[in-house]
Amino acid sequence: MKQLVLFALAITTTTALAGEGMWAPDQLPQLADQLRALGLEVDPAQLDDLTAHPMNAVISLGGCTASFVSPEGLVITNHHCAHGSIQYNSTEENNLLQRGFLATDKSAELPAGPGSRVFVTVSSDDVTDTILEGLDETLSGRERYQRIDDREKALVAECEQENGYRCRVSSFHGGLFFKLIKQLEIRDGRLVYAPAGSIGNFGGDVDNWMWPRHTGDFSFYRAYVGPDGKPADYAEQNVPFRPKHFLEVSTEGLKTGDFVMAAGYPGRTHRYRLARELEQRIAWYYPTLKRAFDDRIDVVQTATTGRPETAIKYAGMVEGLNNASKNYQGMLDGFAKSDVLQRKKKREQELLAWIEVAPQGRSEHGAILERLEQLVDEYESFRERELYYGMARRPAMLSTARTLYRLSRERQKPDEQREPGYQKRDELRIRERMVRLDRRFDPDVDRALLRHAILRYSAIDTAQHVTAFDAWFGIEGTKIERDNLDMQLDEMYSKTRLGDQRARLAWLDKDAVAFEQSDDPFIKLAVHLFDSDIALEEREKRLAGEFQWARSRYMEALIAQRRSQGLPVYADANGTLRVTVGKVAGYSPRDAVVYAPFTTLRGIVQKNSGEEPFDSPRLLLDAIATGEFGPYEERSLGSVPVNFLSTLDSTGGNSGSPTLNSKAELVGLLFDGNYESINADWDFDTRIVRAIHVDVRYVLWVMQYVDRAHELLREMGLRIDM
Repeated sequence: MKQLVLFALAITTTTALAGEGMWAPDQLPQLADQLRALGLEVDPAQLDDLTAHPMNAVISLGGCTASFVSPEGLVITNHHCAHGSIQYNSTEENNLLQRGFLATDKSAELPAGPGSRVFVTVSSDDVTDTILEGLDETLSGRERYQRIDDREKALVAECEQENGYRCRVSSFHGGLFFKLIKQLEIRDGRLVYAPAGSIGNFGGDVDNWMWPRHTGDFSFYRAYVGPDGKPADYAEQNVPFRPKHFLEVSTEGLKTGDFVMAAGYPGRTHRYRLARELEQRIAWYYPTLKRAFDDRIDVVQTATTGRPETAIKYAGMVEGLNNASKNYQGMLDGFAKSDVLQRKKKREQELLAWIEVAPQGRSEHGAILERLEQLVDEYESFRERELYYGMARRPAMLSTARTLYRLSRERQKPDEQREPGYQKRDELRIRERMVRLDRRFDPDVDRALLRHAILRYSAIDTAQHVTAFDAWFGIEGTKIERDNLDMQLDEMYSKTRLGDQRARLAWLDKDAVAFEQSDDPFIKLAVHLFDSDIALEEREKRLAGEFQWARSRYMEALIAQRRSQGLPVYADANGTLRVTVGKVAGYSPRDAVVYAPFTTLRGIVQKNSGEEPFDSPRLLLDAIATGEFGPYEERSLGSVPVNFLSTLDSTGGNSGSPTLNSKAELVGLLFDGNYESINADWDFDTRIVRAIHVDVRYVLWVMQYVDRAHELLREMGLRIDM
């Protein structure tokens, strides 16, 4: 079909493949010659089979990647990907975030927490014709959006008739074509093992995105199913899931120049976006979001000072905000040193010149760039409202009330007409969010976050304001009486019962009339905002429909141009399964600075200060001091390798991705990128972009010599000589 032809590859050298590129599995057989030349020893066609080894062993946790490493459903991922589960099971008296955790046997494994999932992708089918049939340029943006949405929901409903599966339709190249992704949805995940926080998060935010790195970013889950072998909710009688395939762990290790690949679920990249979009990100979006996130961090830290139990509840939020803040600053630093904006503008001019002489002619593609820029400007015209009003609705009590009331309204419709996120298939997830909130909510912190967000929102241009929100909080123009706001918030938080789990869950069964008659202040506010929020959604849907038409036409022209030049074509990351291939390699970020690709145990000792975030546990330091490295020592380094660099292409969502050697054996976990890679979401520079991995030899060494996780090592098929 036409859309699939656009994914045809024209790569003539292996260097074009060894780095940039997040390849869909069905593209890999076309790259067979190049993959073999790079060093891949398994059949490239095997990588296209989602039911075979190794791809069937690669799983999603819904935001992170992981992989099966035993026949009994043992799962390995990053420590920071398991952070929520570790936090969920932590208390002030038993802080697993600090101490770590190792289950003595399966009966001691801990629930990963409400809403935790393990997704095993089993199929990916092209459904472009079904989605786009009859959708021409005469449709309005709103009509186009609705037809696509209706068709996606129909495909998903049919796909999910088989119990235990979760399906979704993903768009590629701005909606140029679509795939139906089917995944086995395992609902009972349990925490098995996590090293101490000062191993799993050694270096903390100081070392985040930095090299050299010495972080043991790994943890283990186990997937469970019902006694019948099918997905089931958490229950004591559940049994370990037996995956069709799992990864074999290699202790042979890697050396500089070795072939590596990683399979995972990268979130979002923007490499085909317009220069105008990048320009606006640099000028406003990234610096503004960095300031906003830094402010939220200050609010949380102030509100949790001297309250360790509360600090545990918000540890995940603070870690995420810190990561995002550093990411945005890295973007700005990278763009300041880069000519990517100029290169994007040049490429757009080259595209226009190519269109003039292309067989399709200017009549088909010529006006698309201009129309797309107009849509970008229209979307950006309300960017302050999108950001600051969005942040004002994010604190837990208001967002909970809005979710519950919206669900009651959506239930008035036939299921196929409900909004995505509020269908029957979503109700279990909503219930789990209501339960999970207990471990992530404190009324004083939530109040502080809401107060800060209201004050920040009130100061933006009044043209960006939402009348209903202003009326509720007494905002006149850009002014608000702080004393009145404080009294109002005090009253709202003292009267609401949404902080109580039983009260929250009770609302799940009530109809819209009950909400509209409620005297709970946050429910009243949710009802008050509903109509204006729906109106804002209508604008977003119209724009989404118009963007789909314009961006897909733009991408059609861009792909055709690149193919005519013999350049590789891969889609921007969109949360679907991708494979990236490359080599183990260091880099030189600037003059006279050269980074080696491996770090070792020696670096941990050198960095250790005894104070966070460089406070290695005594057990680790003592084990290093013995010099007993077993089969995990790399003789050329004279130590156990801790982390290593590769040329692989990754982004958020790739965290936990298994790093595989030429035989498709597990040799590491991808967990980060170097500082120079942060703006690779927009522009991949093969000279300096590097992925950072924890070496599996360090994982195994810590398990054997520090935490004595011998049974897990045996379960993974490793021989333990004591």
